[in-house]
Amino acid sequence: MSDSPMPSLPFPAPDNAVLGTIVNSAIASVRNGEASVQEAILHAAVQGWYEGHVQGEDECPGCDFRGGLPKNTKRG
Repeated sequence: MSDSPMPSLPFPAPDNAVLGTIVNSAIASVRNGEASVQEAILHAAVQGWYEGHVQGEDECPGCDFRGGLPKNTKRG
């Protein structure tokens, strides 16, 4: 088992306020007829992924790419 740090997850935390807004917006858009269920899910998935990306950058500002470890970090 490795004790090296794990990269942050590719999705926002369940209690992320923006994620709550995304989910509530998707539900409302279906209920008021602005979007089909498929459209609302697709929109929420894309926006949720993006919010996870933003959160990951905040948690790991020196990473080479989303979810990676900081530059010049050795694993294990």
